[in-house]
Amino acid sequence: MATRVIVTGTGTPIADPNRAGPGVLITHGETHMQFDTGRATVMRLAATGVMLGDLTAVFLTHQHSDHVVGLTDLLMTRWLEGSGTGGAALPVYAPSGMAADLAQHILVPWQRELEMRAAHVGYPGKPFAEVHDFEPATKPERIFSDAGVVVEASQVRHEPVVGAVGYRITTPDGIIAISGDTAICDEVKVLAAGADVLVHEVFNKGALAADAVSDVDLIAAYHSEPEAVGRLSAEANVKLLMLTHLIPPPVTADDYAEMVSATRAGGFEGELIVCDDLATVAF
Repeated sequence: MATRVIVTGTGTPIADPNRAGPGVLITHGETHMQFDTGRATVMRLAATGVMLGDLTAVFLTHQHSDHVVGLTDLLMTRWLEGSGTGGAALPVYAPSGMAADLAQHILVPWQRELEMRAAHVGYPGKPFAEVHDFEPATKPERIFSDAGVVVEASQVRHEPVVGAVGYRITTPDGIIAISGDTAICDEVKVLAAGADVLVHEVFNKGALAADAVSDVDLIAAYHSEPEAVGRLSAEANVKLLMLTHLIPPPVTADDYAEMVSATRAGGFEGELIVCDDLATVAF
């Protein structure tokens, strides 16, 4: 029974027709977990063949809009499709504070629309999130388990965002770590220690045109540059590194090669993928 890691979205807050908003789907047997729900997550999930009604849970890393704007779509589409849910709530795990509050209240503006649809067609129940909030710890702590799959969470460094987290997922096949949005930090190194797969964000400041972003230094300060990601991955003994949340997004073959070269400069010698949407590994 293989574990699959599918990067459902590799994009950023800037709209890109080829890159959905940030997200990672991890599946093992009948356990299907979606980490973050950026724009167009529902469309990418449709391409994976995993029905929305079969999702076991959603996990949020933090409340930035590019990571959560697709949650409304996911909840409502799951309800409208039926998907065998019987109107059951979708478990959503989120760090306490703004992320959990957003998940709890995200459908409030849609209540009259939901009531109208339910009265007209007779959909069972309502689409809503069963929110499980947790206090981010300084080291990985278990927040979820299902059928031999364990999810741990730990705080990362995305200040001024308070309570941003990354995740460590252990299945019978191995370990996957997800950085979420973060500057390079020891917390991610601990999350990623010995991981078979690390999905890590990257901000390649050196590839940006000088005038591309006026506040580039502010943005770079709470993200991770590729050489540093490579160094962290090497120090954590990661086997396979998947780069996502790509700033700037590579377009040409030279762009991809430059991202690889910049990451390798940190000393990482394992397998490396500069992800496009739906990049998949199985083990």
